[in-house]
Amino acid sequence: MAKRDYFLLVDTETTICDHVADFGAVVVNRKGEILKQCGVLVTEFFGKEALFYIADEKPSALWSKQGKDRRFTHYESMIENGSRMLGSVKAINGWLQKVLEEYDPIVTAYNLPFDLDKCNNSGINLDIFAHSFCLWKAAFWKWGTTKQYLQFVLDVHAFNPPTPLGNMSYKTSAEPMARFVLGDDNYPDEPHTALEDVIDYELPILRKLVKDTSKKKLLTFPNNYSWQGVQVRDFFQPKA
Repeated sequence: MAKRDYFLLVDTETTICDHVADFGAVVVNRKGEILKQCGVLVTEFFGKEALFYIADEKPSALWSKQGKDRRFTHYESMIENGSRMLGSVKAINGWLQKVLEEYDPIVTAYNLPFDLDKCNNSGINLDIFAHSFCLWKAAFWKWGTTKQYLQFVLDVHAFNPPTPLGNMSYKTSAEPMARFVLGDDNYPDEPHTALEDVIDYELPILRKLVKDTSKKKLLTFPNNYSWQGVQVRDFFQPKA
């Protein structure tokens, strides 16, 4: 009997010091059914370091200094209502070890290099798993340059602002990709809390991806995705 495939889907929200403040993960099978889940505010860093923010963002923006304070208040309310618990790095690593022993899953995340780096910085050990792939890169190479996705980009205006040098790219991040695979242009914005982002945005993408993609293909998608590869000028041309 062929060995079943399981996936460990991970997301993190971080501090200004590049540590993990909020760790979220689910173990799923190929049907996307959740078998285990973990949502933890990391005691070593949450409340001890400021949440990540961008100093020159407008006060109303999510990633502004003021937005950082609003996000912290929201996390405190999650602790009070029981939707989030506090846990140590040691406890998270213990949970991961049990997941390894029970499922030996393939690790993935939407921007896996980012999450691996922040987990490594924080002592959260994802290196115990033998196989991994980046869900963002896989989704891009599966759908990101198809006529269907490009039409979706036009329909919902999923374009990034031009850079000071005049470069302009279209979006392939988790929010628009989830809307695309769900067929719901009005699907709400990510809350940017780790477990909720995993379950409501990244899992639908993974579920759609693995439905008709082999394990070998998942593990061998190209790694050369970058913003230069999604330049509007290269994919959208004026009509004659």
